Amino acid sequence: MTKKEKETREKALKIVTFALKKKAQSPCVLKVKEISNFCDYFIVCSGESTPHVRAIYEEVVASSKKNAIAIHHTEKDEFSTWILIDFYDVVLHVFLDEVRKFFDLEHLWSEAKKIRLTKKKLE
Repeated sequence: MTKKEKETREKALKIVTFALKKKAQSPCVLKVKEISNFCDYFIVCSGESTPHVRAIYEEVVASSKKNAIAIHHTEKDEFSTWILIDFYDVVLHVFLDEVRKFFDLEHLWSEAKKIRLTKKKLE
């Protein structure tokens, strides 16, 4: 693994820890670099309500700024059932739980390598 690849992986894991500060549900990190030309990692997580989804988003944005992690852009639907944060080489999707099940990105990107999340990796 190159230094750049290691840094990107560490950034993805740090972003997961930001989301977990607000109790993001079932985080999943997919390494899409080999099958995508627009980013290296997808992070998918969910919230139990639209205020929960917004709280996860707000925490990730605030923590990213504090840690000098650049955000390229964000997108969201009008009801905050899905929010995307693009970090250039990492893309975070925060879904309302039932919306996550509907879009099923983990299945859509099933060819991607799933990064196993452990407490040690997230420290």
